[in-house]
Amino acid sequence: MNDHVMGWDAGAMDVRRVVHPYRVDPESVGNGTPVEKAPDPQLGTEVIPAARYFSPDYMKLEWERVWTKVWLLGGRSDDMPEPGDYICTDIGKESVLLVRQADGSIRAFPNVCLHRGNRLRPEGRGNAEKFQCMYHHWTYGLDGKLDHIPDLCTFLQGGPKDMALTALPCTEWNSFVWFSLDQDVEPFEDFIDPLKRHLEPYHPERMAWMRDITVEWDCNWKTSVDAFNETYHVQGIHPQLKWYLDDVNVQIDCYGKHSRYLIPFAAISPRVAMPSQIPPAIHEIMVHAGMDPAEYEGRVSDIRRDVQLFKREHGASQGKDYSELNDEQLTDDYHYTIFPNVSVNVHADDVMLFRQRPHASDPNKMLYDIWMFGLVPEGEEWPERVRHQHFRHGDKTIGQVLDQDAFNLPTVQTGMKSDYFPGLWIGDQELRIRHFHKVMDDYIYGPGEKGPGDL
Repeated sequence: MNDHVMGWDAGAMDVRRVVHPYRVDPESVGNGTPVEKAPDPQLGTEVIPAARYFSPDYMKLEWERVWTKVWLLGGRSDDMPEPGDYICTDIGKESVLLVRQADGSIRAFPNVCLHRGNRLRPEGRGNAEKFQCMYHHWTYGLDGKLDHIPDLCTFLQGGPKDMALTALPCTEWNSFVWFSLDQDVEPFEDFIDPLKRHLEPYHPERMAWMRDITVEWDCNWKTSVDAFNETYHVQGIHPQLKWYLDDVNVQIDCYGKHSRYLIPFAAISPRVAMPSQIPPAIHEIMVHAGMDPAEYEGRVSDIRRDVQLFKREHGASQGKDYSELNDEQLTDDYHYTIFPNVSVNVHADDVMLFRQRPHASDPNKMLYDIWMFGLVPEGEEWPERVRHQHFRHGDKTIGQVLDQDAFNLPTVQTGMKSDYFPGLWIGDQELRIRHFHKVMDDYIYGPGEKGPGDL
């Protein structure tokens, strides 16, 4: 990479320096997370229709052909360690109960009483010996079977079919619980491919809850997915991050349904001049790694690599097992989109996961879940689980960077409804957005097909 930045002409970009960040040799990672660049899919340059972000008709197609056909993230395995532990999670108009069984397995059911449609549990976590509807006391076992219908003899037609809630597919993987609303969904192994090899080396099961927040946002769920699928906006709404990460030398990889980008952290953006002093955010990275910035004698441009080498040398003595991670992973952000609605930033010491859920009826609203987990060093006490918070955008801060995204997205949603805006004008730095919509098209219209320009 001499005069190009990740395949783009550096001289034509808004950069002040050409940077050649350290990259791991793909041959050195063994069975760990792959680092080699995947071939870019050829997806054209057409406008992505704006209507799919606010059209009720497109929202209906999404529900019928995407949400009810794919695997979805339901919760965290360590939230339900014992028989009777359950997670109730909402997705669109549906609500699902994920229940730990006596044999240790997980079962999933629609969260709805077969009598008059009452929800059996509110969204959240809990433990139950049985699920009894508060309305008329129809009672279900942990296996979803009806244990008792009061005055069953008065129902001349008998009880509902099979006397049980519908069993939904569910599974556990990498410390998380997944489910599908489609009883004929493809095997989870096929759905998640090839990300098992990518994500398992991080061992999120060694990480404890740090944040559990749900925020109501006034935008379409895809508006949010788009925001976390590119770094092109860093120089726009996150200017402070230019002294924390390299938003230009970003590797983009598309894999079937899913995608990722690799962003160098503890680095300075080529868009700004190299500072003479260690920026505060990188200072914090060094301190978190166990380094003393006051004693550091290297150049600012060398800090990323030196942090990697320090963590490699001292991780074990700090109770942190980095043996399955490559050197880049000791500093950098490996950001994955698990189709359709999970954005996950994986790091050596923490995982930041966003779950973007559609509103039940309004394409201009969504639920934004922030799940953060931190590595617990070996030998240290596992911290108490954090409390879940739920609020509307603007009621509380969710951190400077996410506040900046949250402030911007409603105006994007409103602007897309303009008669003078036909759709998204996507550049190569936003390839993951185009790939995401290609996968949406495959589900909604059929593989290789595209929908109409307007709906």
